[in-house]
Amino acid sequence: MTVSLPLVFVLGLIAWGAIKFLGVRTWVVVVVALFGFLLSQTFMAPAIDSGTRSGVDVINGSHD
Repeated sequence: MTVSLPLVFVLGLIAWGAIKFLGVRTWVVVVVALFGFLLSQTFMAPAIDSGTRSGVDVINGSHD
């Protein structure tokens, strides 16, 4: 069974959990999110995209 959730929703749940249960400050979550957006505009973006897709394929169990 494959469940399709928007990435923003999943990251929001992780951020909420980190703030609520781990005591992470809200400003740290905001800085990490902004750093991610800035990093996506660099030469590292294709490597990050490839790694993310490979990880999702491993978790879903779909191998080509």
